[in-house]
Amino acid sequence: MQEWFGSSGVCINEKNELLMVLQGKPEEEKTWSIPSGGKEHEETFEECCIREIEEETGYSAKIIEEIKIKRGSYEHLNITFEVHYFFVRIVGGKRIIQDPDNLIYDIAWKNTDEIKTLKLSFPEDRDFLIDYITKNTSPNPYHNN
Repeated sequence: MQEWFGSSGVCINEKNELLMVLQGKPEEEKTWSIPSGGKEHEETFEECCIREIEEETGYSAKIIEEIKIKRGSYEHLNITFEVHYFFVRIVGGKRIIQDPDNLIYDIAWKNTDEIKTLKLSFPEDRDFLIDYITKNTSPNPYHNN
């Protein structure tokens, strides 16, 4: 089986909304996801996460902590995967689509009620993301330390 490694960034704003991107290949139905993508060459998972957020959203991010690692396989594609999820804070940049793969169609902050009904790229992440937002609600969850 072929192996795929990647990272995802979980970013929550002061309104307890999650940073998400609308993505998909031109011929596919577009679905929502947190910023994520494949690890390049000698890149660390943290570097991959920061790069993907900047490429897909225009924002500069700082890693706060690793949240979880998701491992699995897509038997029909003959691929195993390992995705590292990081809690991140926005530290600069501005909202702009600049994805080199041209797979991003929108960038938005979504609340938990919206996430419950969105068509997600990875529906298996829905409960995890809603729980994470709910558990990490604070007056200013992304202030600089």
